[in-house]
Amino acid sequence: MSRSSAHEPPALVDVTLREGEQRPGRRYSAGQKVEVARQLDALGVDYVQVGFPVVGEVTAAVCAELDLDAKTTGIARALDGDVEAAIEAEVDVVDLFAPTSDRQRTQLLDCSREELLSRVHDAVDAAQDAGCEVHFSAMDGFRTDPGFLSRLVEEVDAEYVVIADTVGSRTPRGVEETLAAVGENDDLSHVGVHFHDDLGVATANALAAADCGAGRIDVSVAGVGERAGNTPLEQFVAACVAGDERTEVGVETDRLLPAARAVLSTLGESVPSSKPLLGEGAFAHESGLHTAAMLDDPATFEPFDPATFGGERQLLFGSASGAGAARGLLRRAGTEPTFERVSALLAVLDDADEDLPLGAAVELAESVANAEREATEAGERQ
Repeated sequence: MSRSSAHEPPALVDVTLREGEQRPGRRYSAGQKVEVARQLDALGVDYVQVGFPVVGEVTAAVCAELDLDAKTTGIARALDGDVEAAIEAEVDVVDLFAPTSDRQRTQLLDCSREELLSRVHDAVDAAQDAGCEVHFSAMDGFRTDPGFLSRLVEEVDAEYVVIADTVGSRTPRGVEETLAAVGENDDLSHVGVHFHDDLGVATANALAAADCGAGRIDVSVAGVGERAGNTPLEQFVAACVAGDERTEVGVETDRLLPAARAVLSTLGESVPSSKPLLGEGAFAHESGLHTAAMLDDPATFEPFDPATFGGERQLLFGSASGAGAARGLLRRAGTEPTFERVSALLAVLDDADEDLPLGAAVELAESVANAEREATEAGERQ
């Protein structure tokens, strides 16, 4: 099943605020949530999942402060109290969920499939009667019996029925097989997906789902979420725009990385240096072979121009730089890269206390060339 260009871009539901708080010891204030929701709204996501209304009053306080183009969502179990709390919090969307795999359904609810369906229908009706948009997430949906999952997709009267990989056990082939099994006439526009990154393939899974035509994709900034996290917003968007599996997305791509960094800063979250797209080392190059080639053609060792997503490449020069990089720097400085100048520049770079960014390295190359000229002129005067 392949995504047609005629499909609308999938709706992006950012779950950073809700999933981030499900980690041990993490809580976000109402002020943090309001600021993050506004940052995500400016980026262009379709929905911001602000919390779990029944556990406290923060969600209501956040919604009272917001006026967004994006819709706010609050999760709720298929229980009267949860639905009422979401309605009272004045979220735009009541995002219902219930365990649908046989294992989770029996362990968590001890009810039959028919009883579960009845509970879900009642919860949907209650939320809709209050004027709310309703989504329904099939918890552990990718381990749910395909026949029962298909019934849920067909019978639950929700804007989206979301299939959740709650335990992070699915891989792209399994995603495609599941979506093919539930797709009615290959139309998955009202089906969503939610992935966890326990196997490190959440982005790949989301891309596979988008390629099948899934209408909703759950994402979080830097993958922030419980256990190994969720599908990273920035990775999914960048892969849709610059990867082989091209999919239209509705966000401001040139603001992607600045917005993601702003969200992380607001929440006090950090990422490893090697984190794709957001880590300090994501666009940094020092290897002599790399920097020498990239001075002439950055695409030699880049999959895309970082500026596409609001990022910036960083070429660094130091002890790891080779003759090719030194020649390139001297040319940038407007001077001939003679053997003597190359050797002198490499010696200075090798003795530097820290790696130099491109601008400073070019200035250093210029100073090395000037020093050689001055020495030559002084020798001629003697």
